[in-house]
Amino acid sequence: MTKPAPATYPHRHLLGIEGLTESDIISLLDEADEHIAFNRQVEKKSSALRGRTQINLFFEPSTRTQSSFELAGKRLGADVMNMSVGSSSVKKGETLIDTAVTLNAMRPDVIVVRHNQAGAVHLLARKVDCAVVNAGDGAHEHPTQALLDALTIRRNKGRIAGLTVAICGDILHSRVARSNILLLGTLGARVRLIAPSTLLPAGIDRFGVEIHRDMKEGLDNADIVMMLRLQRERMAGAFIPSTKEYFRYFGLDEEKLSHAKPDALVMHPGPMNRGVEIDTAVADGAQSLIREQVEAGVAVRMAVLEALARNLPNA
Repeated sequence: MTKPAPATYPHRHLLGIEGLTESDIISLLDEADEHIAFNRQVEKKSSALRGRTQINLFFEPSTRTQSSFELAGKRLGADVMNMSVGSSSVKKGETLIDTAVTLNAMRPDVIVVRHNQAGAVHLLARKVDCAVVNAGDGAHEHPTQALLDALTIRRNKGRIAGLTVAICGDILHSRVARSNILLLGTLGARVRLIAPSTLLPAGIDRFGVEIHRDMKEGLDNADIVMMLRLQRERMAGAFIPSTKEYFRYFGLDEEKLSHAKPDALVMHPGPMNRGVEIDTAVADGAQSLIREQVEAGVAVRMAVLEALARNLPNA
């Protein structure tokens, strides 16, 4: 039986979930689903990106996302270069545009970018001829994290439409939350945000989400509980009294989880602060999907790279 052709992803870049249609998202999830099976085989090498060059350009440290993109590119047969910005010319005063022009002259096919400033990835994409993937820009978006979260949910619940997803914690500083709100809303989920007032961005209710400042109330009847890391490195002031106090009211433990549906599943984008956002018993418990999220991450990034590569010129 002939394998059906993958659905077309019509965009040159993946800069965010904003602007993607339901069809765009589902095409990437369907392709990632196939890569899950592929990655469980003994032979994990494809030639889909053979001859292509992928540069991972990370201005912020990231073990999980960078290694996931590196593994994805290599499994597809690409030549992958990890650019260490900490020891590069950027630290000597080179601007982002200078870096873009320099890299563009090397004729890469895909650049995967993480930057601490919102919008930096969009700026870089305007200065290069290749495809660009946003691996996280400031507190703006992290599209591949939202895609892998959606893939994990769909594989475990069979659907996303109609589910109640509670996103809990540091919404204010979280690009993961923003991308998930956009994606889950596009696919028909009911999204709740649970956080103290100091960690909720102004105007967030415009995104069509429910707002809760009480954990037990917000978790009532939820299908998915998605915890967020408390991003203390992005906090310029005192957003919480203490981590102990934060865990007492907004950390996920078994007692708070009991307010969600009995078959509710728990997620966390990582890295986790155990005892701050989530209790170890819950993180490692039967309802946790955290390890599955890591597996889905490689598959989603393979799907994204392959989809973008199809739109690259062949000459």
